Amino acid sequence: MLEADAARDGENGTGTGECADDGLCAVPESALRRVFALLGKRWTGVVIAALMSGPGHFAELKRAVPGISERMLSDRLSELTHAGLVTRHVQEGPPLRVSYRLTDAGLGLRPALAELTRWAESHLPEDAKNCPDEFRP
Repeated sequence: MLEADAARDGENGTGTGECADDGLCAVPESALRRVFALLGKRWTGVVIAALMSGPGHFAELKRAVPGISERMLSDRLSELTHAGLVTRHVQEGPPLRVSYRLTDAGLGLRPALAELTRWAESHLPEDAKNCPDEFRP
């Protein structure tokens, strides 16, 4: 739908958007649309946050993200792996164990997640108590 809106509004996909003199763009830039298409999905940011402290096995991540189903966690990990934000490491067994860790690109999200956490603490105070300690200012 965003592509249709962008085409209608004259966005050519180059990321320039239509900006007013005050710098505010009427059409979100291509890069912003791409990042929210991935990171705007439910649970994605929380899964990334759970991996910020280091690698984790599937069961550990499931415990670290209360309420996420195994299927959803598997889907999010696959999407993040495909996007180059997470790597999957298979440790030969027995027992066979799989761990996940953030790539440099995934770790590069730390400042953005920290800033979003600060914003949430200021503007969504009832949810701030659930923020991981590593993202607190």
